[in-house]
Amino acid sequence: MAFALSAPLAQTTPRLAAADLVAAAREEVERRAQRDAFSGAVLIAKGERPVMSAAYGLADRERQVANTVNTRFRLGSMNKMFTAVAILSFVEAGKVALDDPLGRHLPDYPEPEVRSKVTVRHLLMHTGGTGDIFSPQFFEKRLSLRTHGDYLELYGTRPLLFEPGAEWRYSNYGYVLLGAIIERVSGRGYYEYVRDRVYARAGMSSTGSEPEDTPVPERSVGYTKRGSGQTWVSNVNTLPYRGMAAGGGYSTTTDLLRFANALTSNRLLKAEHTASLMAAAVPAAGGSYGLGFMGRDFNGVRAFGHGGGAPGMNGELLIFPSGYVVVVLANMDPPAATEVARFIAARLPVK
Repeated sequence: MAFALSAPLAQTTPRLAAADLVAAAREEVERRAQRDAFSGAVLIAKGERPVMSAAYGLADRERQVANTVNTRFRLGSMNKMFTAVAILSFVEAGKVALDDPLGRHLPDYPEPEVRSKVTVRHLLMHTGGTGDIFSPQFFEKRLSLRTHGDYLELYGTRPLLFEPGAEWRYSNYGYVLLGAIIERVSGRGYYEYVRDRVYARAGMSSTGSEPEDTPVPERSVGYTKRGSGQTWVSNVNTLPYRGMAAGGGYSTTTDLLRFANALTSNRLLKAEHTASLMAAAVPAAGGSYGLGFMGRDFNGVRAFGHGGGAPGMNGELLIFPSGYVVVVLANMDPPAATEVARFIAARLPVK
């Protein structure tokens, strides 16, 4: 569930007209698919209107099931966008302040410095020093970690890695803590709150975080070569019990376009809170990080969104000021989707 990041592209790639962009994107993705370097779905849209929507490769190699534009792909860290919107909904309602310490909402959190020093803003921006979840303990307990509370029980006594606010360091555990805050403030489960407050408002009917042992129609199998040499194998032995506030859910390219349009039209949050999500708050890994969204420069134009990457999954959502939206999802190792998204982003029309 690591965040897929990439360095900015040099400003030398020519921009293309829309029709030429689609032709170039199809040629590039087909070339990658033919050499088994891409399996997934690609969507380019201007506003709500798709100008390219296509799928490549196999959703299930064993059964020879093809990917389609309706295939549900695992998102990795792209879930963080939904978590951030949910938290900002509480800010909007006056139930949470960005500078609230963790202890205001989780007063029973065991580690005193984390409880008193780390704020909601720190967690959203990855500046809290709260560390990651991928440790030897995680892999030992992977399938027994079923709730956000289970993660807090495992890591709740762990000390800070650095003074909150002192640096940016990607923290999946920080977003697990945000998931716990959502549950405490809403009085509901994280999954139910995000379903009703984010997915339903955006019209995202094919997005969720059902447990891996629950059958989900059209959910693809993820394939990885990590640790297996040159042979694609299922990533099932790397997956957590279910996705959570930090990542690991599933969606489609169409649903992510709906999310992007609902966000930018302020149907999920008021304009001021939408703007705060995408504002460049802190330098981060070749770009900037705001409150749950990453800003990156592509050929001189800044886009915001989020990526995700882990064994057998990779995705990117990029939202541009021109109204263009690029969504690429893959059921194989990074950087399969990231490279396709970068190729398209560098050539998008400016207007």
